[in-house]
Amino acid sequence: MPYTLCVYYSRTGNTEKLMREIAAELKCEIVKLDDGIDRTGLGGWLRSGMQAMSRRLPPVKPVKTAFPIGVYDLVIIGTPVWAGRCSSPVRSFLMEYGEEMRKTAYVITRSSDLHYEEVFDQMDLYVRSPRVSAVSIRPNTVGSTFWRNEFLTSVRDGGKGKANHDG
Repeated sequence: MPYTLCVYYSRTGNTEKLMREIAAELKCEIVKLDDGIDRTGLGGWLRSGMQAMSRRLPPVKPVKTAFPIGVYDLVIIGTPVWAGRCSSPVRSFLMEYGEEMRKTAYVITRSSDLHYEEVFDQMDLYVRSPRVSAVSIRPNTVGSTFWRNEFLTSVRDGGKGKANHDG
């Protein structure tokens, strides 16, 4: 897809792996968000959950992309679910760049059976136009590859399959 950008945050590597697969399939640019906060181990897990629940916005390091964010036809945003919300670094990115993005699609990764579709609505609050597609995936489960591929098909088709999630 011309001028597609994948942007993500990953604490444990699950979101990163999935977003790298998506970017490779779409042959598009990919950028990892960095807020400079140590989120490793139990302390990092607790810090991340508390920050998401309080809706704090940590500053993220400047995003380096080939073009200004507003030039991309589509920005695919990947985030893990933290305490029922998108990760704080992704929220900070959306707050800073959301109005510049022409079209968005969302990829959320989760560790539970809950689909957390409300996270899509939370992310929509920061962007100027509704998402064209979204998927909620529990990595390394039966069906996760299927739903990733359904998302890719939806994105390639311009969002005709608006929101998907794995079973």
